[in-house]
Amino acid sequence: MRVAESLNRALHEVLADDPSVRVLGEDVLDPYGGAFKITKGLSTRFPGRVLATPISENGIVGVAGGLALAGGKAIVEIMFSDFVALAFDQIVNFAGKSVSMYGRPLRLPLIVRCPSGGGRGYGPTHSQSLQKHFIGVPGLAVYEVSPFDDHRELFDEMLALGEPCLLFEDKILYTRQIFGGGVADDLFQYDVLPGAVGVTRVYVDDPEQADCVIIAPGGLAHRALAAMRTLLLEREITCLLLVPRRLHPFDVAPLSPLLERAGAVVVAEESTAGGTWGAEVAHQVHSRLWGRLRRPVSLVHSAASVIPAAAHLERDVLVQDTAIVRAVQELLP
Repeated sequence: MRVAESLNRALHEVLADDPSVRVLGEDVLDPYGGAFKITKGLSTRFPGRVLATPISENGIVGVAGGLALAGGKAIVEIMFSDFVALAFDQIVNFAGKSVSMYGRPLRLPLIVRCPSGGGRGYGPTHSQSLQKHFIGVPGLAVYEVSPFDDHRELFDEMLALGEPCLLFEDKILYTRQIFGGGVADDLFQYDVLPGAVGVTRVYVDDPEQADCVIIAPGGLAHRALAAMRTLLLEREITCLLLVPRRLHPFDVAPLSPLLERAGAVVVAEESTAGGTWGAEVAHQVHSRLWGRLRRPVSLVHSAASVIPAAAHLERDVLVQDTAIVRAVQELLP
């Protein structure tokens, strides 16, 4: 099953089990079912609970936030994550604040789904990864879809938080198969990191014997796996990949024993550098493990550039597996 199909099935199950959930967004009704078909079939099966909206991200999120604050539950689809910037005020200044600014805690179960990332040739304003702009906002959780996750469990976790959540969904990842049975491919296996909620670890044989730890969100999982394969087969460097479900808030404490044992850490993400999730993770690792790592934490980002539509230029700008390979090799010369 592809990730897009898994997300669609998860939404069907959520709406079937909880009549208080509403889905809002542009072109989410059948027969279109959303730009990437994640809402396909929902409006036919749940008429009146899947609402097509005008083209106004600020308005969509405002209505959904009010619905959630009034006792409902709302899932919003932003057609492309680039446009979530138009709803920044409603997310940060209304939804994020409403859970705590009225003198008592209030529930606001809201999920804002954001198809993100490049690699599809959509050009500068339809290909960005804007996760970093929401990292560190009090009362706001940031998640990213992973091919290792149970996506129904993911939606249940976000709705149970009772606070607004942004869910970034890599557009290339939509087309990939979900992993299952603890096997990533012919070389790598995976499991959930003991003692950590929603962190997948991917490894060859023994996760505690890796030469380097790579930390990356779900959208980069396949590129990280490709880098790990190259490093193992060409350089005999063994890497452990850690993929967190929730990007913020994020605590590296459960990861610390593995990071310290390896002594080398690379954090990769598709966003451009500067005030990013990866930089926050590196800061936490540095604070906890200063003096016990062989080298400073290495950060891998996309180039500081708009994203071209031409495929060969797009590849030059966005993070590729080769950039992760180079970062590991520089740590382990």
